[in-house]
Amino acid sequence: MKNILIIDDEEKLRGLLGRIVKSEGFEVIEAPDLKSGFKKLEQNDIDVVLCDVKLPDGNGVDFLQKIKANFPLTEVILLTAYGNISDGVQAMKNGAFDYIVKGDDNDKIIPLLYKAIEKVHLQKKVKQLEKRISDTYSFDTIIGKSKALEQVIDLAKKVAKTNSTVLLTGETGTGKEVFAQAIHENSSHANKSFVALNCSTFSKEILESELFGHKQGAFTGATKDKKGFIEEANDGTLFLDEIGEMPLELQAKLLRVLETNQFIPIGDTTPKKSNFRLIAATNRNLKEESEAHRFRSDLYFRLNIFEINIPPLRERVKDIAPLVHFFVDKFSSAINKKTLQVDDNFLHKLEVYHWPGNVRELKNVIERAVILANDDILTVDVLPYEMQHQSDHSTKSMSAFSMNSVEKLHIQKVLNHTKGNKAETARLLEIGIATLYRKLDEYNIQ
Repeated sequence: MKNILIIDDEEKLRGLLGRIVKSEGFEVIEAPDLKSGFKKLEQNDIDVVLCDVKLPDGNGVDFLQKIKANFPLTEVILLTAYGNISDGVQAMKNGAFDYIVKGDDNDKIIPLLYKAIEKVHLQKKVKQLEKRISDTYSFDTIIGKSKALEQVIDLAKKVAKTNSTVLLTGETGTGKEVFAQAIHENSSHANKSFVALNCSTFSKEILESELFGHKQGAFTGATKDKKGFIEEANDGTLFLDEIGEMPLELQAKLLRVLETNQFIPIGDTTPKKSNFRLIAATNRNLKEESEAHRFRSDLYFRLNIFEINIPPLRERVKDIAPLVHFFVDKFSSAINKKTLQVDDNFLHKLEVYHWPGNVRELKNVIERAVILANDDILTVDVLPYEMQHQSDHSTKSMSAFSMNSVEKLHIQKVLNHTKGNKAETARLLEIGIATLYRKLDEYNIQ
């Protein structure tokens, strides 16, 4: 039921208007003056206010500002006995949905009410979606209780309140985009766009077009003007994932944008402005990349104002259990299954696994396990083969200070750097490919 508040000091007119509105199925609440009208607003969820302009205790045009300040989603239609252009203009400036003359415009009231209700409904829906997004990406929804994760969250909370550029580093699958979203949602840009672009997904030409946009006819296939992500992110946040993969020529152009807040779309000659907050992410060591001249050192220093390194899952074992239970609940619900229990041995196998794919890999493993489970409990037999048959000796029992542990971690880092290319990994490690495969098997690295 939609609630309509009618504020008018003329009882007969108020009652007549109330009956007309009620006949359309709306709930009507009445008030004879502004003071009692405001109380009704505080006591009820009012969708639309029909308010007379001339009232014993004030002017409806001025009262409109008070309504909008306290109840921004409520729409107001002002009614007056005598049309006044200046009042009408001021009413619209103050946020009125419309301004109509009593008697002459009675036939307009009901159509206007429906339009106002439609706008209120849309505004409420947008507000609910914004809240859902905010809840989804708040720091409170980042799951884990390890000291390492708590320190990272604390750093992210502090930088979120600023406009500083943030560089998120860490292995693939650690949740860098989740942190980028949380930083955005807890910043002054939260009600603006969060625009994400993965720099490793496109060729140089397409990436340039995606970033800077282009004019119609700028190149073959450019059939119309296109806004780039830099322009779309104006007043919001631009998240550039895998920025270490960006070609050097584009790095120079991006640096120019960061220094001037200006860019030129492909095929255009006129600079445009965009004021955005940049968050970048990479699984590469950009310091080493810049020293090797594979990444511009000036851009690296511009990005590295505030670096947050998200540790791999194997270094925060305490986070595995809460993540497991979260994903079990999520995927059980998704396939309409009763929430499954987790066997202690099942959890133990996950806690001693080395997780080269980090949280993303854990999520996939749990989704698969929930689908395969036949009983009310998750047991080891629904885990991937390599997890079922791994030995504790090859993983958890290895001392963090042993040479084996150091070697295993180094091999894993190089393997991540080459994105799983074993031939390139062996070359960088300066060992034979057969030796690499033996060590991968020995340390149970996938």
